[in-house]
Amino acid sequence: MPLTISRFQRSQRKATMATTRIGTHMNDTSRLRMRGRDTLSEVVGEMTFTEGFYFIVTGRRPTDVQTRILDAALLILMDHGLTPGALVARLVSDSNPDDVQIPLAAGILMVGNRFAGTMSGAGRVLRDGMAFQGDKRVWAEHLVKDFKASKRRIPGFGHQQYTVEDPRAERLFSIARDAGVKGDYIGLIKILSSAIDDDAKRHVTLNVTGALGAVLHEIDFPVDAMRAVAAVGRCAGLVGHIQEERENPITPALMAVGETVSYQE
Repeated sequence: MPLTISRFQRSQRKATMATTRIGTHMNDTSRLRMRGRDTLSEVVGEMTFTEGFYFIVTGRRPTDVQTRILDAALLILMDHGLTPGALVARLVSDSNPDDVQIPLAAGILMVGNRFAGTMSGAGRVLRDGMAFQGDKRVWAEHLVKDFKASKRRIPGFGHQQYTVEDPRAERLFSIARDAGVKGDYIGLIKILSSAIDDDAKRHVTLNVTGALGAVLHEIDFPVDAMRAVAAVGRCAGLVGHIQEERENPITPALMAVGETVSYQE
């Protein structure tokens, strides 16, 4: 009778073959390792949070230039007032005042394709543009036409409040230039911005998420992890909103607005 391997045995075999380079298992108390380094002697107390964030994502300790730019990227979206995410976090905090992680989780879920999260989309566009062999202006013109034909918005462009320039984008570019980045991706997104304006016959704002897609490319931050920069930075800002909600709540005012919405058959 032929021997057979059960599904459970197969899953066990796969489990024993699985590996990670991030950190040691929590049951391995004889050592604490992160990305091949001793966590206590080579990471904690030796790296800033920004450096550690870059390190654990990429496996490389960032240079001073990379650290400076990532630090600015984490700060630039930390807060923008009473955004939808901040309002959600405050409302949920009012219902769960003793569990800060619940309103944090609720608020951070608002980082997405509409609010604060389009840098990954911009990053993918720029990655494809940099791989294009030929005149980048031709690439930009074709991209604009393709997005227009499919009735899609190009990520990283347009803003309801900033109709001329997004000062946050310009600040990021300024920091990157002062830090001494090569500037290829910054130049590429400006070529794309010009092509968008030419097609629209009006100025379309290059917003902060588009700028983030460019500057994060400049420091070799992974495209698929770019949105996490917004999530990590905004999470810190939400802590401020949640704490203020406890001390000076605005939820009653929000609920009062809700009372003004009338029911209609």
